[in-house]
Amino acid sequence: MDNPDTTLFNHVLIVAEDNSSVTYVENYFSTVDSNEGVANIVTEVFANANAKVEYGAVDTLSKGFTTYVNRRGVAGRDARIEWALGLMNDGNTISDNTTYLMGDGSHGDTKTVVVGRGEQKQNFTTAIIHYGKRSEGYILKHGVMKDAASSIFNGIGKIEYGATKANAEQESRVLMLSEKARGDANPILLIDEDDVTAGHAASVGRVDPLQLYYLMSRGITKKEAERLVIHGFLAPVVNELPIEGVKKQLVAVIERKVQ
Repeated sequence: MDNPDTTLFNHVLIVAEDNSSVTYVENYFSTVDSNEGVANIVTEVFANANAKVEYGAVDTLSKGFTTYVNRRGVAGRDARIEWALGLMNDGNTISDNTTYLMGDGSHGDTKTVVVGRGEQKQNFTTAIIHYGKRSEGYILKHGVMKDAASSIFNGIGKIEYGATKANAEQESRVLMLSEKARGDANPILLIDEDDVTAGHAASVGRVDPLQLYYLMSRGITKKEAERLVIHGFLAPVVNELPIEGVKKQLVAVIERKVQ
């Protein structure tokens, strides 16, 4: 996108038939920093019986864009939906990613990496809803906030009545690099069935000054030390991304944003 005052509406529909497998990667970016506009991104993924969908995205819209993202998936019996998301916009962003595990033995996995900077405001909600028996849902999100950026991470694992033997796990972690940066991580488990497994982990904190001091004592500048800390904090998620192309692209975008 390289025109000013642009509005983007995009709707992607992916249907994986029984026993099929598909990998889909998309990128949203703007080439002019002064762009101002609204981006509305919608994705629907349907994985039928025993199908597998790997969905990767790296969003890098410029500061002037307000972005609304709605990505949803529905997994049938023994189906898998894996999300690998790099939410790297420089403007305000509201993102909702929900996976419905409808079939018995279905599997949903969402991995998200976020870097916020400037004065941007961001809200990220990731939910996995279990209907199928023995369904597995995993949420992993790491975010870094710089300058005066702020973000809210909502993680929702919901197990409906009848989804016996379901497993809902989530982890959300936010690292703040300045006094004005803010991050909130809200783990939410909603359980309507007894015979299930569920767990969550969440942390929000500032960079350890001892880490920076140690690195700087070895002759590394403060800027470079912060860069190393950021890469180290995000690495547990980036290294687990299932799509190699998305992983490489995300590393390059992170490097640009932390400079």
